[in-house]
Amino acid sequence: MTKCFLGIDIGSISTKGVIIDKDNNILYSGYLWTEGNPIEAVKRLLNELKKDFDFTKYKVVAIGTTGSARRLIGTILNASIIKNEITAHAIGTISLYPDIKTILEIGGQDSKIILIEDGIVVDYAMNTLCAAGTGSFLSSQAKRLNVAVEDFGSIALQSKNPTKIAARCTVFAESDLVHKAQMGYKKEDIIAGLCKSVAVNYLNNVGKGKNIKPPVIFQGGVSKNIGVKKAFEDLLNCEVIAPENGHLMGALGVAILAKNTNKETAFDFNITDIKFDTRGVECHKCPNNCEIICVRKDNRLIDAWGNRCEAGSIKI
Repeated sequence: MTKCFLGIDIGSISTKGVIIDKDNNILYSGYLWTEGNPIEAVKRLLNELKKDFDFTKYKVVAIGTTGSARRLIGTILNASIIKNEITAHAIGTISLYPDIKTILEIGGQDSKIILIEDGIVVDYAMNTLCAAGTGSFLSSQAKRLNVAVEDFGSIALQSKNPTKIAARCTVFAESDLVHKAQMGYKKEDIIAGLCKSVAVNYLNNVGKGKNIKPPVIFQGGVSKNIGVKKAFEDLLNCEVIAPENGHLMGALGVAILAKNTNKETAFDFNITDIKFDTRGVECHKCPNNCEIICVRKDNRLIDAWGNRCEAGSIKI
């Protein structure tokens, strides 16, 4: 049976899974909404995997997790490696685009920039405090305009004169958008203005002070929006690559890292039948008052984290 490696990227909006072989070829990929419940999202992903992947030929021997719920899911799956998004995205991208120098990434609720020199991450920045300019921001504006967010890009490209939209803050953007619509601006000009404002907001905040060099690649759910892609190209004055599988780079990267650990994992795909419970416990043993996250499997404590000192350490 041929060995293969599973990478899972659990984000706030979506959960992605990738299986690779020893040569980093993608054998399977899955994508679904997290829906605020990463454990159930991963269970659904594994159910799809059991249905669609040929386990008579392949055996998953190592697992890696990344994304906002990486520690939780890594604990549940007995992962070989748990890695941050910066490293995972960089590794995944470099495996397919070895000459890339700048990664622009805009997801559902956060965004990041990664600068690479000679295959090594030399700088990065993340924005996780404000959702302005992210996928959730664009989705809310699409609903307000009664337009499918999937159509935003093609509509934006029809504009000859994009409307200036203040997108530094979601509240200001919505107010400005309503005002411009009431003034009679064309819908395609407003949408093109929104797309441009996303790119401007990103470069002025996440990319502020960064030495952005081509080749540039654009990833995350918002990279599917050709209006935002064109705005980045206009502002950076260079081509921006937006690959079809750009949303899988984190999962691909952590699958590669799992493979490189040379540490095989005892893994049971039947976790869908196992009950997991997570709860926060506040520690009062010192002034930190840490909230410690405890994970139980069938009522047995399997991991805990969140303490900032030994006083809050929970023995497994």
